[in-house]
Amino acid sequence: MHYTGTIWRPPYEAYSALVQVTAGCTHHKCKFCTLYEDVPFKFRMSPLSEVEADLKESSRYYPNEKRVFFTGANPFVLSFDKLKTLAGLVKKYYPNNQSIGCFARITDITPKTTEQLKELRELGYNSITIGVEAGDEESLSFMHKGFGVKEVISECKRLDEVGMDYNFFYLAGIYGADRGEIGAKNTAEVFNQLHPRIIVSSMLTIYPTSELYEEIQKGNWSEETEIEKLYELKTLIQNLDIETYFATMGASNCINVQGHLPKDKQKMIKWLDEVINSVDEKELRRYRENLRHL
Repeated sequence: MHYTGTIWRPPYEAYSALVQVTAGCTHHKCKFCTLYEDVPFKFRMSPLSEVEADLKESSRYYPNEKRVFFTGANPFVLSFDKLKTLAGLVKKYYPNNQSIGCFARITDITPKTTEQLKELRELGYNSITIGVEAGDEESLSFMHKGFGVKEVISECKRLDEVGMDYNFFYLAGIYGADRGEIGAKNTAEVFNQLHPRIIVSSMLTIYPTSELYEEIQKGNWSEETEIEKLYELKTLIQNLDIETYFATMGASNCINVQGHLPKDKQKMIKWLDEVINSVDEKELRRYRENLRHL
């Protein structure tokens, strides 16, 4: 198998066949991100010969996989024709394949026409994971996400229109000190207009090699406390009115909360209240500082 650097995938893709089609990130400007530091270039599409060889190899060991997940920061950036070609290769080696997933940026959706998105859905692309991080204009701008709230709403509504499911990555702590609850309310207002199937929440962990670390050293931004991040999560859950599965997944989370909204909302809020009233900030901070890698 051809893999470059650390391979990232959503926790819920653990049982999908992981095939690299891109490496690195086309944007590579988010101030908090250090995920692709070990990739020796900004972005590259894998040669089709490598992708086909990997599909052939993985299908020998796992011939009955129903889902393939394309790895890389945002494979959905590839052109419609390239994504169509890749879907054809998946079908060749996994004739029983039911769906194809990948990471995507909001800006990857924009160049594709509605008809192209519809055809990609028919080819199997579904339940793509989008690193939205938040629905708060100030934070998206400061962190250099490369898109704003209007784009999040308009592009995800286009996915809704063609029936392509999508999931959100949310980043607790992205708003900065004293803005957690305000930012969470803004984000809930945006998310409530959309239909993410899953919202996966991770917690901001700042590493010295990030641009955000430099901003902190310059006094341009201050981090939320760990307990502030928990209040932020509680506020977000309280204000979400859509049907979705919400879960803190991944090592960056110091606590675990998950459930189906709105059904489990009160149970999740009660659990967060119990945690907030019983944990120690120093203990939580120790966990964050000892987290060597996400």
